[in-house]
Amino acid sequence: MQRRHFLTASAASPLAAQTERQAPELDWHDAKKFTVEGLGFKDRKSPFDRLPARAEGVVRDAVWNLSRDSSGVLVRFNANSKAIHARWTVSNKNLASANITATAASGLDLYARTDAGKWHWLGIGRPTKFPENTDTLATNIPPGQRDYMLYLPLRNAVTSIEIGVLQGAAISPGAGRPAGSKPILFYGTSITHGISASRPGMTHVAMLGRMFNREVINLGFSGNGRMEPEVAKFVAELDPAVFVLDCLPNMTAKDINERAENCVLTLRKAHPATPILLVEDRNYADNFLNPSRRERNETNHQAMRAVYAKLQKDKVPALHYLKGEELLSADGEDTIDGSHPTDLGFLHQAQAFERVLRRILK
Repeated sequence: MQRRHFLTASAASPLAAQTERQAPELDWHDAKKFTVEGLGFKDRKSPFDRLPARAEGVVRDAVWNLSRDSSGVLVRFNANSKAIHARWTVSNKNLASANITATAASGLDLYARTDAGKWHWLGIGRPTKFPENTDTLATNIPPGQRDYMLYLPLRNAVTSIEIGVLQGAAISPGAGRPAGSKPILFYGTSITHGISASRPGMTHVAMLGRMFNREVINLGFSGNGRMEPEVAKFVAELDPAVFVLDCLPNMTAKDINERAENCVLTLRKAHPATPILLVEDRNYADNFLNPSRRERNETNHQAMRAVYAKLQKDKVPALHYLKGEELLSADGEDTIDGSHPTDLGFLHQAQAFERVLRRILK
């Protein structure tokens, strides 16, 4: 019988030696040393939490646990490396779920600024194991100093992240935002959170950050954005350019009647002139043949419009309104399940928000 020989990549094999020689020598840098955005609070329990440590035990457990996800958090840096690598640690062993990809839930998303000054997608970090991952985000980059923006996972908590550049390459924090450029703040639901974007940079919140070249703060709490007074008090501590309240997909008409006005007044008391954008519930894509879903949309819209009318009558200033019919296309192609947007749906939402935010931020 002829004996077959199998080549294995053992430590002493030529193949292993060749692979080792080809592996680039990298300098690793803690991402916290660079420009981190999307974090409104400084007193955090973990580096990339979205609510302060003192919120634990004050907000509901579900809200607190979801606030540990790094949705909307990004790192800006400048580098002249011909390759960008990353290694990161996550705390949730479930790297994906039925309605979000592993790349979006637990991976990274890298953008680079073009010579024309626009942000352009460049590469992703693929999560393949728990808790630590290492991946090459981009290679064969032409020589030159460039600005980069790295989005963190949407549906996992990052406990550490390092950026790797070729040995000897220069890397530094991204430039500060212009003086007076306050962030756009979103308080909302799983849609705001980013379910079911294909990667972290594809949520409408992230897109709007690139469209306006501003920091954005994402306080989307999957299934638990409900205008609760405990959460509203923490939101009111922040000082954005505009508050976007997009909680209706998690609320009923009864909830809206009980909480929406109080949520607005809590923000208005802390910030007498900061614009507040009230957003209606998006229309379910299947509500044309689903009476219960259609009724949910209609009653939510009616309740929110009644609250808005009362606030206007009471002369509460700087209020703006976005109707639900503007958020998704009418052809039913914008969602994966009638509710959560695809990337196409997120683009349409970003465009709808852009139209009204251009007027507000003018």
